[in-house]
Amino acid sequence: MNILVIADAQRYDELQQRDLSRHQVQWRTSLEEVLSVKAFDLVIDLIFDDRPDHAAVYARNPGVPVLAGIVKTSLSQVMNDYAFEQGFNIMGCNFLPGFISLPLLEVTLMDDGQQEVLADIMYQLHWEYTLVADATGMVTPRVVCMIINEAYLTAQEGTASRADIDTSMKLGTNYPLGPFEWCERIGVKHVYEVLKAVHDATGDDRYEVAALLQTEYEAI
Repeated sequence: MNILVIADAQRYDELQQRDLSRHQVQWRTSLEEVLSVKAFDLVIDLIFDDRPDHAAVYARNPGVPVLAGIVKTSLSQVMNDYAFEQGFNIMGCNFLPGFISLPLLEVTLMDDGQQEVLADIMYQLHWEYTLVADATGMVTPRVVCMIINEAYLTAQEGTASRADIDTSMKLGTNYPLGPFEWCERIGVKHVYEVLKAVHDATGDDRYEVAALLQTEYEAI
């Protein structure tokens, strides 16, 4: 396939851990650098969460499927915000930093009609995936960010140090990373924005951002 990748350097580097050598890949840091997406068989937009306005371009090119990083909103919201009169071509993926290279990719679809297209794309990419419901935060990012938030609450209470919290979580739950290690990998900005988006969408107090995490986000 002829693939267009829209990504910042960090996420593009992580994408390289997936083998795309069978395909022609062009990397751009901005969609504005691309004359036409019609020249491509697939678009992988790792930064869609931060540039949802890309949807307007994709809506004008319904014949080109798009794997887009959509964790901070939902596909249904994207569809409502932009006119997809000729067909909805975006499939939501968990492309947060730290998750891109994981063996199993979380994907959400707008409707069952996209399943065949997705299956064909994943077969050609040799990627394993699992379908999850269309909801802000998806599944794994919600869980991981909520655990990170709880760790920040514990740290701001002075109950334990960050290193002790990481160590106890890894020993007690057999997690490969502690919550602060996860936060460093994902980035404070993304963790905060996922939590805020999920809290705004659900009203669930479990996702209310810890004061210490908010302070670190505002200091970026």
